[in-house]
Parts: sequence; structure tokens; C-alpha cells
Amino acid sequence: MKKYIQEIIDTGNNIYNKNLISGKSGNISSRINAASGDIIAITPTLKSLAGLKAEDIVLIDLDGNILSDGKPSSEVNMHLEIYKKRDDVNAIVHTHSPYATGFAFSDKKIKRLEGFGEIKKPYLPSIEYEKPGSSELAESASKGIGDSDVLVLKNHGVICVGENLKEAESLAVFVEESAKTQFITFMLNSVEDI
Repeated sequence: MKKYIQEIIDTGNNIYNKNLISGKSGNISSRINAASGDIIAITPTLKSLAGLKAEDIVLIDLDGNILSDGKPSSEVNMHLEIYKKRDDVNAIVHTHSPYATGFAFSDKKIKRLEGFGEIKKPYLPSIEYEKPGSSELAESASKGIGDSDVLVLKNHGVICVGENLKEAESLAVFVEESAKTQFITFMLNSVEDI
């Protein structure tokens, strides 16, 4: 259990230091296969992901029952719904990284660049805006991600999933770099030669 909690703490620090989140935004979770059934370790609500401590991480079951002290992220239902529909997902990283989120607030889509798996579709999947923390968002996100490893939440941010936290975090970094590259390309293509 300690290992999973420490991985969440490390991931929180990493994505904060890489500017994929700011303030008290974003959330992270990890599925722990326990003898008594799956346990989800998730970041708390209303706390910065930078400098989390072990006691900040909240443990819940797949039904959302709280198994430890603290209050889980307001996006807990979104995490739970994805875990329920995807046996292959053991980690979720939800960011509000500036470039990818900029795309989420625009009418432009993020191209799926080489570097993370087979390119099955040209663009990252996205869903329409639903209120953060709502059951509508949880349901829409769990359906929208399908068998993909990334989902853009319109006017909100990005969800990255993986077999483990290292994979989900790496994907979040790659998505942000992809969005940044595409943004720079759009800007360069819109400027006339000097």
C-alpha cells in the first residue's frame, strides 16, 4: 500500500513541477488489487498536488466507500467509472496543462503524434463539456475514453490512463508536448515570411 501512495505523491510533485497542473487543480489515482477487492488510492479534494503527504491520500473501494481519513477528489466518480469499465487501467492522471487545455477550450483538435502506441485515429478523442465533479462528466468520460489512453475534456482538461502511474504520467507529458508543438506550428503557419 505504501508503494502506491508514494507513487501518487511522486506523480503529484512531478506533474506540478512540469506545469501540467497549478494551484489545486488536477487529480491522480491508482488501482490496488487487494485480496478483499480493488482499492483505489486517490488524491484529496481542495489540496495542491505539490507536496502531498501519505496521510493526504484517500483510499476508497470501487463503490466509492471511503476506507481511510480525508475527502477524495471531487472527480472521484470519473475515476471510478473509468476503472469499472476498463480492467486494463490501473492509473489515471487528470491534468489542466496549458497547451492541451488551450486546445480543449478551442475548436481545434490535438493530433495523435507518434511516440505513444499505434495511431488508430488521427486525433485524440474528446467529449463535450460537463460540469466538473458531476455524474454526467463521470459517465461521459468513461464512455468517451473507450479503449483509448487519452481523453480531452472540452473546456476542462485532459485524462490520461495507463497500466501504472509512470505510464499515465508519461502520457500526460507527451500530450502536453504534442499540443505545444501543434500550437507553435499553427502560429508559425499563420505568420507571413518577413
